[in-house]
Amino acid sequence: MNSFPVHVLWAVVVLLAAAALPVVCGVWLDLPSTGAKCVYEDLRHSDVVVGDYYAFIGDQEDENSPVFPTISVTVTSPNGDDLHRQENVTHGQFAFTTSDSGTYSACFWEHGDHHGGKTVTVGIDWKTGVAAKDWDAIAKKENLEVIEVELMKVEAAVKLIHGNLISLKEREATLRNMSEATNVRVACCSMVSLGVCIVVSVFQVWYLRRFFKKNKLI
Repeated sequence: MNSFPVHVLWAVVVLLAAAALPVVCGVWLDLPSTGAKCVYEDLRHSDVVVGDYYAFIGDQEDENSPVFPTISVTVTSPNGDDLHRQENVTHGQFAFTTSDSGTYSACFWEHGDHHGGKTVTVGIDWKTGVAAKDWDAIAKKENLEVIEVELMKVEAAVKLIHGNLISLKEREATLRNMSEATNVRVACCSMVSLGVCIVVSVFQVWYLRRFFKKNKLI
């Protein structure tokens, strides 16, 4: 039997790594004059998250004297807990490790006046997983060579892929159990419907026979 082609195996590994490695998410949000605007990210348990944000006015007339507006921000977990909250700031950073799987949100809104009706824009750099780690700082702290740092990146990527595979396996098991439970319910409903149809048919036959005999038609 022919062995599995090595180049195909490497291609699969690369694709898995590309799918698992989070890319730095750069987003610009134009804040409304009233209310908040949010970004959402679906994260797994124990994911490392680092975010930078800064506010500015994109259509400033005097570029030599830029005005940096103030904003308020809150980062919330799926359970509604505040992981980061700041008011009256022009820029800031948040960092945390997720304790639960689910959708995390970061909401921004204007603080104070509306800056003469001009639109306030917020730039957000959202990093998760391997991308959120400061590998240069780790290399300097532990006096590591470039190859060792790259190996650490690969190891972190492999762990992330393994975690994603486990998460997919758990989701598949959950969906399978849901499908089996649905099939059982449908089967029970079908049996009940069949039983009702049989009972109604027997009653109709009995009623018609009784009606015909009563009227001496049979």
